[in-house]
Amino acid sequence: MSDNALRKVGVVTAANRDKTCRVSIDFLTRHAKYGKYIRQRTVLHVHDEENIAKTGDRVEIAECRPLSKTKSWVLLRVVSEAPLAD
Repeated sequence: MSDNALRKVGVVTAANRDKTCRVSIDFLTRHAKYGKYIRQRTVLHVHDEENIAKTGDRVEIAECRPLSKTKSWVLLRVVSEAPLAD
């Protein structure tokens, strides 16, 4: 992975599979005609070699070469862990 690779921060929505998690990146975009802000989301499949990410964790990911049909991102680090449910 090079230093100029694209990096993003998102929230893990699923960590069921081995060495793979699904990360959701939420953002706002402005409607071209009406100017209203619209919530949008990008869902990415991320390679997690050590299976350290859990559902709800905020993680940093980076773009990499395609690892499978759907995975082209790799987990760099867990920024913050999910709050514990009572």
